[in-house]
Amino acid sequence: MPEFAAATVRMRTPEDAVALPVRTSVELGAWAGEAARRLAGPDDGDPKLLDALAAELREAAADSRGRGPVTALSYVPEPRLGELARIELSALVADETYPEVTVDLLRSYLAAPTADSYRPPEAELRTLPAGPAVRVRHAYVRDVGRDGLGTIMETCAYGIRADETWGLVLLTSWQVPAHTDDLCELTDELAKTVRVTS
Repeated sequence: MPEFAAATVRMRTPEDAVALPVRTSVELGAWAGEAARRLAGPDDGDPKLLDALAAELREAAADSRGRGPVTALSYVPEPRLGELARIELSALVADETYPEVTVDLLRSYLAAPTADSYRPPEAELRTLPAGPAVRVRHAYVRDVGRDGLGTIMETCAYGIRADETWGLVLLTSWQVPAHTDDLCELTDELAKTVRVTS
């Protein structure tokens, strides 16, 4: 069993975020309908809004489930605009190929340019309460059409070395460049709240 299985990982949930059911077996349609009503609040019962928000939350939960994070959040500060960002916290465990988790390994993993990279990733070392870390900002081009145009997806990630056998990756992703500074700041604040206890 991986070492991290015996640990408890905690992170503050930001206001305006809903925890996606990535580790529980719930019926996503029913869950998403309830979550949409909670996010919209008692003063906004617009059926079109609730249907659109529920559909987006259901899709977000299914998408995050596929990656198997420790926890995943949909950040929805304005319910009428839908999900602004996705926040996922995942574990990386040492294996035969990489028998030790180091900050350099996390940097290599998170800061490697890809064919989809829009610009080179920016990496810098940080120290967090949960351990030494690397912060990486990256931008990708997604869903490129026949005209060669696509959507820019930006990410701000922290690779945190919990110990030599495992680490954590906190990843925030979004597609609205106007909110980049605020979402990077949110990610920085969340990274400081990550705690690991045995």
